[in-house]
Amino acid sequence: MTAVKGYRFALALLLAAWAWGAQAQKLPSPREFYFDKDQAAAWIVVVPGEGEAQAAALLAERDRRGRRAVEASAQLAHLAYAAGRLDLGKALYEQALGSQRPDRGIGRQITWNHAWDLYRAKDYPAALKLWAELADSALGGPAWVPPTLALALWQVGRKDEAVKWYAAAVRTEPGQWSSTADYARLLPEWTADERATLAQVQAAWAAAPPAWP
Repeated sequence: MTAVKGYRFALALLLAAWAWGAQAQKLPSPREFYFDKDQAAAWIVVVPGEGEAQAAALLAERDRRGRRAVEASAQLAHLAYAAGRLDLGKALYEQALGSQRPDRGIGRQITWNHAWDLYRAKDYPAALKLWAELADSALGGPAWVPPTLALALWQVGRKDEAVKWYAAAVRTEPGQWSSTADYARLLPEWTADERATLAQVQAAWAAAPPAWP
């Protein structure tokens, strides 16, 4: 096998493994409605600002004990992902979780943050896995779940499931999600590309709205 053919074969195996992992991820079945607010669905900000001063302040916070030190590690992890230092970001998130339960309290918020950083690093299967775990362990029906899972599912090629999750958003708030007109207001922290991807899901839903249940 030539070097080029070997590279292509390895790449094909990698893509196949990525697709299998995305397809294998099990999700909870959509509920009928998702009205609940989830305190975990928020970015962790211990120290505002940017640059070296912000990083130094966060490192100082990590030397303290308690929740604030945990949150500082999580914010540093987010900054590492934003800088393209994915291995460092992952390690810092793991450190922040430590003995925290990923489905409760601050652990849940750290997991939500990590999922978004994974998504924006284009590791869609890993982001989907974390969001699915949060959705499965949620008390009630958090409002963030349907559009976010629809977004991730669409990106991993599970488009029928993405449409079903989008339908849950429409059932909950038809005046908000039946069209894309309010996306900027509803999803202010999403990027334009993320809203554009969700608009593709909305178009697929509008073309063939799935029945409930």
